[in-house]
Amino acid sequence: MAGMNATRHLEVLEDAFIKVSFQEDSGIGADDPFYDDWVNQSSARFSEPSVYAARTLRELHPGHSVVLFQDYETSILGFSGALIQPVSASNLITSLFFVPNPRHNGGPPGTLVDSVKYGAFRVAWNQYDFLLYILRYPQGLGINTQHYLVHDGPEEHSRALLMAAGGYKAQLHEEILIFNQGFWQKDHSLWVEVQKANWDDVILKDKFKHDLKKDVFGFFDSEDLYKQLAIPWKRGLIMYGPPGNGKTISMKTIMKDCDAKGFAPLYVKSFKSWMGEEGSMAAVFNKAREMAPCVVVLEDLDSLINDQNRSFFLNQLDGLEGNDGLLVIGSTNHFERLDPALSGRPSRFDRKYLFDDPDREERALYAKYWQQKLASNKSISFPDSLVDDVATWTPKFSFAYLKEAFVSTLVLLAGIEGDDKPSFADVLHGQIRSLREQLDKEPEQLDVPGAFTTSSATVAQPVPRFRRAQLAKPVSSRVSLQGRIFDSSDGMSMPGQMPSVRAMPRMG
Repeated sequence: MAGMNATRHLEVLEDAFIKVSFQEDSGIGADDPFYDDWVNQSSARFSEPSVYAARTLRELHPGHSVVLFQDYETSILGFSGALIQPVSASNLITSLFFVPNPRHNGGPPGTLVDSVKYGAFRVAWNQYDFLLYILRYPQGLGINTQHYLVHDGPEEHSRALLMAAGGYKAQLHEEILIFNQGFWQKDHSLWVEVQKANWDDVILKDKFKHDLKKDVFGFFDSEDLYKQLAIPWKRGLIMYGPPGNGKTISMKTIMKDCDAKGFAPLYVKSFKSWMGEEGSMAAVFNKAREMAPCVVVLEDLDSLINDQNRSFFLNQLDGLEGNDGLLVIGSTNHFERLDPALSGRPSRFDRKYLFDDPDREERALYAKYWQQKLASNKSISFPDSLVDDVATWTPKFSFAYLKEAFVSTLVLLAGIEGDDKPSFADVLHGQIRSLREQLDKEPEQLDVPGAFTTSSATVAQPVPRFRRAQLAKPVSSRVSLQGRIFDSSDGMSMPGQMPSVRAMPRMG
């Protein structure tokens, strides 16, 4: 008897709560029956709004399935496989923020982005219709965003939609994953920059180029061989040598080719983050294992690895959790700074490539490239003898210094007016002398046992420095699609039978 009384007491309290919390239809927000209820509840004192919203949606849509989900790994508003419209633009509550565009791009100064605080959307996908609710509210010390899918059918349809959206978000769409400040971020601008790289733009001795490409792409083609030999299918490779001699352009070309072949490049900018360097290393290798087979790019390896994090990094590299399919490529200008445990153990970085300053033959090849580039300019005299002179004047020059000599010469000539301009050869010789004075004496390169050595990693065209991701995040694909999401025009065709606004039930 006591149990029955308690049950009846709870029913009375629930009925009372509903009557207190729900206002009669006042005509405001009539397009969206849930709007008034949520706004009223959001102004009240409550401890678990997600449960309240789930119960209310079930009461508003009897016979429908209601699925609660978090959108971190699905980004359903950015899912290109679904057509999405607001139920009512007047009931949509968003907060705008401004994302500036690069000035050199021209066009508008930036983009206004909508951050949804309350939204109800009609979703059409795979011949099914859904209602998507997005609710944001304070919880604890932070802000929680809860998503709901309401569907006139079994819950499995909603789960299938979320699986499809999550699978789409997990893929790379002309993007490269960058790890920085403890987070993975998809970067389209880096992908675009990498597409400019080409093996034809880097002059390497034939054997050196062949060995480098074989070590990279032969690794991905050799999974069965590794398994037959009962050895872990992983490899490490280090590119080292003085700056400005082609490590970066070679790295970019490898990233481009790996991406084209389906082996995702993962670029690590820094291990420093809110979770500590060891936490970042674990996050990087966990993602790499998830994406394998893939290539992990560690530029400036000597800066990423230090005395404090080295032991943990080596444990991750050794792959106690399994590193099958991982190709780790590191680069450094200072090989001597790497700990022998990192650089000397074959099972970690078993291939080493020295990108040294160019010798005389390669300096002449680079000068000949500029000779061909400037051949159509009738105001510049660039005879074959000047090619030989450049090669003679520039010992110990890196290709970056050679490029600077030509670029600065052209800039100076462009700024000189009148008929008494000095000759191209005289200005070039003066710039080379100036650069010679600025050139710091580099320490001798270490003789690394087992390293593939070359003095030719010549960039055959001026290539900008490998630009790492900026701290300001670019507008994501989800943001770029919001023009589609918030377009509530009636002329859009919707697959399936989208629920009519007027037919949507309302609490009475």
